[in-house]
Amino acid sequence: MNWKTFYALLQRDGHVARRNLVFVLLQNLLQPLLFTFVFGRILTTSGMMHASYKNILLPGIMSISMIISGVWAVAMPLISEFQWTKEIEDRLLAPIENGWLAVEKVVAGMIQALVAGLVVIPSAWLVMGKGVEISLGHPVELLAMCFLVALFAAAGGLALGSSIGQQQVGLMFTLVIAPMMMFGCAYYPWSTLKAFRVLQYAVLVNPMVYASEGLRGALAPEVPHISMAVAIGVLAGVDMALLVVGLRKFNGKAVG
Repeated sequence: MNWKTFYALLQRDGHVARRNLVFVLLQNLLQPLLFTFVFGRILTTSGMMHASYKNILLPGIMSISMIISGVWAVAMPLISEFQWTKEIEDRLLAPIENGWLAVEKVVAGMIQALVAGLVVIPSAWLVMGKGVEISLGHPVELLAMCFLVALFAAAGGLALGSSIGQQQVGLMFTLVIAPMMMFGCAYYPWSTLKAFRVLQYAVLVNPMVYASEGLRGALAPEVPHISMAVAIGVLAGVDMALLVVGLRKFNGKAVG
């Protein structure tokens, strides 16, 4: 492992992100904040939804922001570099093993996902106004969930970016990202699906359920949620599986 090269590559990705900071912030925060304003401010202020819904919504919006940011930060550059700009060829000449190039991409994506998630909390707090009762009394669980959700997003981005072509980018968001968000318990707790028993258990194959429920358990423990131990355990397993698949796909494309 050449740590100097690894750090230089990470610095380069950080420099690119800083140069495009406004675009990155708009890309990662606009949609979550619009959802937050409509559901967490307009509907609760008008009385159409109870004010306590804000506490349910904020952790879910945080998970959406982190996942979209991490997937986009890793998948889109990989698709472009492998199939269009061919910039990846220059990186493959760096004095570092190919697998570590993929790990660097994942680390950079995790950092971006973490920033996107942490920025959501104060931003959404301001948008929602009064009535938000987010707890920071479980810092260990919160840090663990943030790390696992960020790794899930970045590793998922690695697997997707190394597997699909430019023509399938639209399908990636239509068939993978959009259903994952809608049935990922971001806008509602998993327990509310008890009226739809088949759906309630079917959505458990969606890793975002554990991301949303885990963040909800860390930030709003008074809201019904899936056990933290289950959320952490499942996400850890999914993260490792996605990382292994992503590394294999990346190495296959790099060699090919």
